[in-house]
Amino acid sequence: MTFLELVKSRQSVRRFSNIPVDRKILDTCIEAARLAPSASNSQPWFFVIADEPELKAKIAEATYSGFVRFNHFTKSAGAMAVIVSEKPPVITRIGEFLKDKDYSQYDIGIAVEHFCLQATELGIGTCILGWFDENKIKEILNVPKNKRIELVIAIGYADKDELRKKIRKPVEKMSAYNRY
Repeated sequence: MTFLELVKSRQSVRRFSNIPVDRKILDTCIEAARLAPSASNSQPWFFVIADEPELKAKIAEATYSGFVRFNHFTKSAGAMAVIVSEKPPVITRIGEFLKDKDYSQYDIGIAVEHFCLQATELGIGTCILGWFDENKIKEILNVPKNKRIELVIAIGYADKDELRKKIRKPVEKMSAYNRY
């Protein structure tokens, strides 16, 4: 599979089959994330993988509530990854301040995408979640109060192996050469 084929096949899976994900596969995804580039090689992330059924269920419950039902599908994921931001080194923080950019957020996004692309190559589906009860998950996983949980990834085998058509802007609406 070429890289472009891999990118075309990666999609957010919202129907999982309830089959546990082997730790060797999860370890390979973690390794892909570990190798992601970051500003000043700061690697400002920590991945907590929940694959124990009871723990995974508690984290899944923290991604939806009576009011918010759109993440209810996480109950059937084979595992959950919780991404905690780590404090970058001083040089990176100085650069962030001077350029008014949060490089850690970019870096975490790159690491998460490495994780998800690796999962896709191995036949595992993922869905990156930004809506969750951060304090509840911190409590469940013993994440220190002064840390931030940035994202959660639902991980598992897709219930249906169908590739949806990607709806994206045309190339000319999202890119140009030499001028905006």
